[in-house]
Amino acid sequence: MVYFDNSSTTAPSKKCIAAVLNSLDNNWGNPSSLHKLGISAEKDLSSAREEIARRLSCDEKEIIFTSGGTEANNLAVFGSVETLKRRGTRIVTTEIEHHSVTECFDKLEKQGFEVIRIKPDKFGRISYEDIYSAIDEKTIFVSVMLVNNEVGSILPINAARDAIRDKKAPAYLHTDAVQAFGKIPVDVKDLEVDLLTVSAHKIHGPKGVGALYKSAKCRIQPTNLGGLQEKGLRGGTEAASLISGMGAAASEIDLSNYEKINELNNYLRERLEKIEGVVINSPNDAVPYILNFSLLGYRSETLLHFFESKDIYVSSGSACAKGEPSHVLKSMGLDRDVADGAIRLSFSSQNTKEEADVFISALIEAKETLISKRR
Repeated sequence: MVYFDNSSTTAPSKKCIAAVLNSLDNNWGNPSSLHKLGISAEKDLSSAREEIARRLSCDEKEIIFTSGGTEANNLAVFGSVETLKRRGTRIVTTEIEHHSVTECFDKLEKQGFEVIRIKPDKFGRISYEDIYSAIDEKTIFVSVMLVNNEVGSILPINAARDAIRDKKAPAYLHTDAVQAFGKIPVDVKDLEVDLLTVSAHKIHGPKGVGALYKSAKCRIQPTNLGGLQEKGLRGGTEAASLISGMGAAASEIDLSNYEKINELNNYLRERLEKIEGVVINSPNDAVPYILNFSLLGYRSETLLHFFESKDIYVSSGSACAKGEPSHVLKSMGLDRDVADGAIRLSFSSQNTKEEADVFISALIEAKETLISKRR
């Protein structure tokens, strides 16, 4: 099997699985209970919270566990806007955010907020100047992802930070770091963000759990009511076993893998560029963990099924889109032919050049075997 779909989800690590099983088998009490079983479960939660905080260079009290990146993004957006809505109506984001951010902004726009959506260039890059100029003194919230989940472009968070400071805006700054965490340094002190989202299943942890970093100086309203868990911001009994798995996965993060992945990415780029009809959609300065390309004349869905028949797994974009046309590629202004044939390769430290060779051979076979829609 060749698995090049790690931006959709990663295989849980053995350490993660062991932590989940241990929690389910031995520490299955309610973390809010005051007896021994509850206290044992709470210790698991605290250990995971400390690990996530250590990886983000923040205080453990600033970590709020959620059911995943989507809930964390929703809490960041709606919780912040509810707090700051009396100070302004302008909110700023980009056109290439994850659906869990874009749909929040769509809803807020219907409620009367002024939403500024910044457009990318043809490689999915957002300019510093465009972000800076979009923010004014009445802006109350800004959400700019750290790494785009479809093409891997790195967005200039510092532009939003500088604009908020220079223009004395009351805005909170949020970044969706789901595709950055575990791959590149993510330090909330360096980024100077108020809110930051991470997810477990992108770092070889379990699905169904994520976290929101919330600066101690940042005040947001809860969006999920029903209890005092997670400092009153996320009611409901915590999924202690999943959180334990997330902590275990975070403890295994090794940023030195970046160089290995960079070599793999460059190797695949060089081989892809030699194939007639291939267009690379990811910018040269993207994180190497994502490589988006198109094979002109062939539809993504057709290619996906062909690769699957060879036990090769890739995607056509965000898994959350479930086959719908990519809003990211559309926003980049790519030709319909390019967007229709887009394939996203996404890597982990488990991938090898031998797998890359297998994929390239399959791509060449697909081109020779499948009927191009241009014929």
